[in-house]
Amino acid sequence: MPQPTIRTVAAHAGVSKSLVSLVLRGSHSVSEAKRTAVENAILELGYRPNLSARSLTQNRTHIVGVLINDLRNPWFVDCIEGMNSVLQQHGLKMFLADGRLDRSSDESFVKSFVDLRLDGLVLVGTRDPTPAIAEAAAAMPTVVVASRDLDFPGVDVVANDDELGTTLAVDHLVALGHERIAHIAGFGAVADIRASSYRAAMVAHGLSRHIHVEASDMTEDDGHRAAVRLLDSRTRPTAVYAFNDIVAIGTMTACSERSIAIPHDMSVVGYDNTSIAQLRHVWLTSVDNASIEVGERAAQALVERITTPGAPGSLALVTPALQVRGSTGHPPQRSTTVVSK
Repeated sequence: MPQPTIRTVAAHAGVSKSLVSLVLRGSHSVSEAKRTAVENAILELGYRPNLSARSLTQNRTHIVGVLINDLRNPWFVDCIEGMNSVLQQHGLKMFLADGRLDRSSDESFVKSFVDLRLDGLVLVGTRDPTPAIAEAAAAMPTVVVASRDLDFPGVDVVANDDELGTTLAVDHLVALGHERIAHIAGFGAVADIRASSYRAAMVAHGLSRHIHVEASDMTEDDGHRAAVRLLDSRTRPTAVYAFNDIVAIGTMTACSERSIAIPHDMSVVGYDNTSIAQLRHVWLTSVDNASIEVGERAAQALVERITTPGAPGSLALVTPALQVRGSTGHPPQRSTTVVSK
């Protein structure tokens, strides 16, 4: 049986094809009686609008492309939840792509989003400002989320106040009595802000002599490797502030392997306050960077940019808060911890 068309619906309802189109667009200029006749015809025939044809007619797809850095990180999942709730309120759907497996796929994804003439683009997480991304940001309404790496004209950025979040983490550890506080860092502009803010907070507390930064690629495995380097150093820290919760989990694993008790022997603070941090057997102290609120504000910024394009780009920083749990406590009662080589 052939699929019903807009002409079939019009004939079944006894109206013109243009009137069916008005009903499908939600026009208020159609009488209630004719609207009801068209809606009944649609239900009886099982008609489904041709989205491609509607896109050409309206010059809108009502779809936004969302390119995410790494869907394995639960923070991104929560952020997308907040984003989706706002987009749905405005009749927008998401095409979601994850560029984790192949960074070159970032380019092909954004090119596809442009070719499909989607209504907008959301770039979530750390990524390089490649020519393809710059061209996409110039061609369609774009919002950058949880990243400070991309700075393009007419692009809105919604991120966390990483300087404040880092200060909260270091202040908490200092208040507990820690001095030897190390930081396991990441890469990209956000990581640079957190690392520099860690250094500034340590200096502000008169602890510059204890500054120690270990690099990582922001994964659990590399967080583990960085933590091993810290734990095997001659003067071991009594606390670690990790770039994110995933890195913090790697740190906690390294401590467990060496029978270093948390928080009795080592305190650990993460960043993101993900669902992992809230698991009872993890119970990680973490900086809550308001993942759902960030997603909601990013979606609202995109909706406004779609509606009124051409406005200057803006930067919105969401205020973080520290969620204290069981992974932090007072430092062990000894002045130094020396590990023999």
